[in-house]
Amino acid sequence: MSVEEKLIQRLESAVTRLEALSATGFRSGGSVGTGDDTVVLDPSIIAFDDLRSEFLGKVTTVAEKIGGKVLDITKIVEKAFSAQRELLIKIKETKKPDNSGLVEFLKPLNDAINQATTMTEGRPDFFNHLKSAADSLSALAWIAYTGKDCGLSMPIAHVEESWQMAEFYNNKILVEFKNKDANHVEWAKALKELYLPGLRDYVKSHYPLGPVWSATGKAAVSAPSKAPSPSAPAPPAPPPASLFSSESPQASSSRPKQGMAAVFDEINSGKPVTSGLRKVTDDMKAKNRADRTGVVNAGEKEARMSSPCISKTGPAKLELQMGRKWVVENQVGEKNLVIDDCDAKQSVYVYGCKNSVLQIKGKVNNITIDKCTKMGVVFAVSYELQEKLTKY
Repeated sequence: MSVEEKLIQRLESAVTRLEALSATGFRSGGSVGTGDDTVVLDPSIIAFDDLRSEFLGKVTTVAEKIGGKVLDITKIVEKAFSAQRELLIKIKETKKPDNSGLVEFLKPLNDAINQATTMTEGRPDFFNHLKSAADSLSALAWIAYTGKDCGLSMPIAHVEESWQMAEFYNNKILVEFKNKDANHVEWAKALKELYLPGLRDYVKSHYPLGPVWSATGKAAVSAPSKAPSPSAPAPPAPPPASLFSSESPQASSSRPKQGMAAVFDEINSGKPVTSGLRKVTDDMKAKNRADRTGVVNAGEKEARMSSPCISKTGPAKLELQMGRKWVVENQVGEKNLVIDDCDAKQSVYVYGCKNSVLQIKGKVNNITIDKCTKMGVVFAVSYELQEKLTKY
């Protein structure tokens, strides 16, 4: 699109807004409207409209040529960007809420993202298109940035990191349809441009430090809640938010550390390494025991083999969390565990498994095995790693 065409689009957009405002009449004193009308004319909102018109409009145009599920997921992307626009307008008129209020405030955007994620379940046709679009929408969570302790990267970095997750599937589209259908290739390229440079440059220009809430605006409206009667049972706990969580990062940092983190903390504490060990007396040594024999009772051997060294304290899991971390937990006797939808940006954490085998089809960033017994992990070794293993 040439510079002249972009300029014409922006002028047409501005004229449309002015015509809409003129229908309601100008306010006294020469100001063009108040409240929502004034906010709509804010430069950041105008720039967001330009972003949708230029970049999102191109994605939609190509999706209409393809149709089917690709068009369906593109409409959800449109819905999510529309939800973000409405939130940007409300933020300029709303006081900054607390964590729980922020989750409720951002619910319309979260609902659209969840809707896109649901479309990827079961690996339907055009899975790479659906997954690329659904993962890309996590970039819109930059609007939840409230400071360095909120658990998110800075807005610009968050947009870039989120697209890196989606780009794995986006590149698969480019490879699959390179010599088959130019529309699919164009759609994949247009989707990337929506975020890089589109959304990234928008955030960089208007919200590099996150959204700016109103100091004098109205309080965010939370969902209405009714006080339960004394005889009524307690309501069930609400489900966890899939994208925006109200839990403070300090809450997780206050929990006792486990695994290697606890080991290093103990070493760095300066306490003697053997301070927690029991002293072995002479009568406890095997050579001085009266009942010492070289025969193992068959019943004792069977009991040892049947008693598990791990207690299954939680449900079995094999799931991808936050698009970044595969979690495999409490699997017992499962020989056919498979992770086949992974990429080099993700990690695998295996915990509390026994007598099981996990196969990882694809490259991942790292694999951690914690408190497992007889747990096999099958994965491909890169040439660089194989060279290091051979050397050492």
